[in-house]
Amino acid sequence: MRRARSTHHANTIRALTLIACFVALPGLSHAQASDDRTDELLEGVQNGERVQIQLPDPEEQLPLDDLRKFTEVFSRIKDAYVEEVDDRELLESAIKGMLSELDPHSTYLAPKDYEQLEESTSGEFGGLGIEVGMEDGFVKVIAPIDDTPAQKAGVQAGDLIIKLGDQPVKGMSLGEAVKLMRGKPGSVLTLTIMREGESAPIEIDVERDIIKVTSIKSRLIDNGYGYVRITQFQADTGTQFKDTLNKLEEDYGKDLDGLVIDLRNNPGGILQAAVEAADALLDEGLIVYTEGRIQSSRLRFNAKAGDLMEGTPIVVLINGGSASASEILAGALQDHERAVVMGTQSFGKGSVQTVIPLDETHAIKMTTARYYTPDGRSIQAKGIRPDIEVKPAELQEIEGGPFFTEADLSGHLESEGEDNAAGQAQNASAAERDYQLRSALNLLKGLRILDKRNNGSDRTSMD
Repeated sequence: MRRARSTHHANTIRALTLIACFVALPGLSHAQASDDRTDELLEGVQNGERVQIQLPDPEEQLPLDDLRKFTEVFSRIKDAYVEEVDDRELLESAIKGMLSELDPHSTYLAPKDYEQLEESTSGEFGGLGIEVGMEDGFVKVIAPIDDTPAQKAGVQAGDLIIKLGDQPVKGMSLGEAVKLMRGKPGSVLTLTIMREGESAPIEIDVERDIIKVTSIKSRLIDNGYGYVRITQFQADTGTQFKDTLNKLEEDYGKDLDGLVIDLRNNPGGILQAAVEAADALLDEGLIVYTEGRIQSSRLRFNAKAGDLMEGTPIVVLINGGSASASEILAGALQDHERAVVMGTQSFGKGSVQTVIPLDETHAIKMTTARYYTPDGRSIQAKGIRPDIEVKPAELQEIEGGPFFTEADLSGHLESEGEDNAAGQAQNASAAERDYQLRSALNLLKGLRILDKRNNGSDRTSMD
């Protein structure tokens, strides 16, 4: 009996050891959580107690056949590839491939990539000045950044880059393509582009430069009507936006008649910056929320009391180059009926990426959540639909023939009182050259007219 008991004891311990090894495969935290249970089982066996062992669910374990396939491919590459490949290089390539197959925004960040990510969010980096993604194996321009070499050279949102210099883009990762686009300031890169409406590829020469992105621009586009352009959401964009609104009111009067927020070709950026910008224009309520598989990716952002513009009518301009954080701002203001959204449908990037450090120099950027507007709309692959669709257009005034008015009739009665409209020359402005901006301004003027009629007089200050 003693011998039989000894054999049972040894086999049980061996089984427990194997179980512990398999439990460790799905994740370190799971293995650590099971340590106490393993100790309890071992103690029970040693005390001669009867114990129950629950084997792990096979479906939750790593697929051994696929792991064998991976090691087989790894070995074949090592043995038979035309050139010798370093083990570390092969493993990094495997990691890159694993992430790039998830979605266009998940990627592996080697030390240099990590630095470039920090540069782009800080607002100064070297390159062409375009926000890009991947589509069907090609680099797609989400938006050229304002006042950068790419925009000045004529690169447009929606362009598909098929060659960078002499190198075809097909087969490259997004990181490899971005690395080629960056380079020494003053050097020229030829982009070969497919563009909707063009029957053949077009080539655009872009001179690289140090890209210094100005996040916020503002001015008065007409008497009483302000204009704020947000080119990209950087770390300090929220603060800059609030300062800009305050300065507009200080310079042009406490009660502006209307405001245009231009988010066209804004590729996005930092989520928190978009939340701060929305908070500046909302008194209360949900701004955006995110949903993911892990608890840390489930976030809700709410507005604090205080609308800096105190109900001033707002029009938000968007287009196909408006993505990510710009869609968060537009969607929040649209759902709260705080602004009229005008233009064309936005890009539709409704996912959140988290940078997860692996060590001091390496990290992965991985999609961890989808974000939703206050009304629960997912923007992913759908975008924000404008309340009023206005496509870009060029207007040309038609010169009519001569016509007659009352003033041309012989013996007409003279007008009494001041003629407020006569002699008011309209200065040429950006709004006159930009059809979408002109449409936004006209809408704000119409809302102002209705407001005056409903209230019986102009708005007055409540000082």
